[in-house]
This record gives sequence, structure tokens and C-alpha cells, in this order.
Amino acid sequence: MPFVELETSLPAERLPPGLALQLCSAAADILGKPAERVNVTVRSGLPMVVAGSAEPCAQLLVSSIGVLGSAEENRRHSARFFDVLTAQLGLGPERIVIRFFPLEPWQIGKNRTVMTFL
Repeated sequence: MPFVELETSLPAERLPPGLALQLCSAAADILGKPAERVNVTVRSGLPMVVAGSAEPCAQLLVSSIGVLGSAEENRRHSARFFDVLTAQLGLGPERIVIRFFPLEPWQIGKNRTVMTFL
């Protein structure tokens, strides 16, 4: 069950329509998970600084069970997420930061229990 959170200083009107759904589809493909399990949040217009600069920027937080466990995996994921973000946001890769958080099934609650038991 991946969670993808995009935070950006770009105002909402500069984001492409349907960005959350596009990120959902891209994350499902990149992480090899069904889109029905992907959760996406997009926050725009945030005061942000990346690399010491307040120029337009974005930060992507990706957390999931079982697919973010190594530097090699995340290196591949990173390249693909950067391709999506630079194309969709019109930002250079130097203005985007991605953070990966591996999760365990007991850390996600759903349907009154945790993923361990589903």
C-alpha cells in the first residue's frame, strides 16, 4: 500500500489537471503495485526552500511495504519518479527532492486492523 505525497511551492493553478491521478498511475507502475492500493496527496502553494533557494521546487515522499528496501531499488525508482515530476511540474531535477520510507505491514492501519492481518 504505497503512499505518495507531493509538496510543492508551485501554486495550484500551475499544476496540470488530474496530477494526483497521474501520480497514482505512475507510482503503481514504478513500484509494481496495483493502482487500487496507491494513496496520493498533492499539496501546492507551500512556502519551501530546496538547496538554500526559494525558487519553485517540489518534494516527493514515497512510502511503501516491500519495494523501497535498498539503495539499488530506490535508485531505479528515483530516476523514474524524476522523469514524471520534471515532465509534469516543469521543474529541473535540481529543484526536486525525493525521500523514500520503507514501511512494515504493522505500520499501516486499514479496515479496523493493520495490513499484517489483511
